[in-house]
Amino acid sequence: MPLSAAQDYPLWINSLIFLVAAVFIWFAGTRLVRYLDAIAVKTGLGQAFVGMLLLGSITSLPEIANVMTSSSMGNPSLAINNLLGSASINVLLLAIADSFIGRDALTSLVAQPATLMQATLSMIVMALVATAITSGDTSVLGIGAWSIAAFASSIGAFWLCAQYERTAPWAVKEEPQSKERGIPSVENAGPQSLRLLIARAAVAGVVIFIAGYCLSQTGDALAVQTGLGAGLVGFVLIGVSTSLPELSTIVAALRMRKYEMAIGEVLGTNFVNVSLILLADAMFTGGPVINELGRFEIASALLGVVLTGVLLIGLLERRNPTFLRMGYDSLAIMLAFSGCLVMLYAMR
Repeated sequence: MPLSAAQDYPLWINSLIFLVAAVFIWFAGTRLVRYLDAIAVKTGLGQAFVGMLLLGSITSLPEIANVMTSSSMGNPSLAINNLLGSASINVLLLAIADSFIGRDALTSLVAQPATLMQATLSMIVMALVATAITSGDTSVLGIGAWSIAAFASSIGAFWLCAQYERTAPWAVKEEPQSKERGIPSVENAGPQSLRLLIARAAVAGVVIFIAGYCLSQTGDALAVQTGLGAGLVGFVLIGVSTSLPELSTIVAALRMRKYEMAIGEVLGTNFVNVSLILLADAMFTGGPVINELGRFEIASALLGVVLTGVLLIGLLERRNPTFLRMGYDSLAIMLAFSGCLVMLYAMR
């Protein structure tokens, strides 16, 4: 479904396609978590690593489709704002899920050092994006130097997190008690073979990619048909639509009490989002894509830094007081996102 074709459809048809694609993503994302959790059990991989690398990469497929389409059609700001918006919205979705599942603060249940490393490195790579936009970019063999740096830093962050998962020199002195959150535990290893689990995870990934592509195309068309600005639409509308795989997988992981996997998935997706700036640059023919961005995108990137920082504070404190069934850190994330959204609206 090319974007130009989607724009020719009436508003109600695009809205219907958007909703149907969202349903497919929800069911595929829920099953994907179960398959990857079983793979983690059979292979001995940690929850944080599986969430960051496998789950985060697969649920980023809609962003890849949107970036390729928007950048190739000469609208890189929509592509980058989709990436930055998705990065912030992913953290917001984690906070929202905390308020709907159980009575304990989510961050009080996470005790793996690797998760803290992921949050710290996520803040660094998002800050790098803001620095790149502020300083401007130069072309190296047709690709922006900052885009290459963003890609390299994301890959490096992945590698550091993977190493830290296995070699962390410290651990929490006392693991948190198993706390009931009103959701029955699910055992996922089962009798299924590893090959079958991988095949089923691949099928779920294909469904997410196809449905995500439809989401991104109809979302872009809806942005044009409603007359909203590309910056705010890319940040909110397209960011929300391409974050639906993350929402479904976050909820599924929390229901299974795979807390490190849920947080690792969010932070892993954000690593992938930053690395996709290089793809946007490669698909855009008008020079370094960073030079097409401005104050709005700087503020968007810094919002991701702030929200991840609040999450990191909650992970470090590991306190359990809640307000309206959510941790204070989740409440702070919601308030910070709402306030920054008003600021971004004024800057559009």
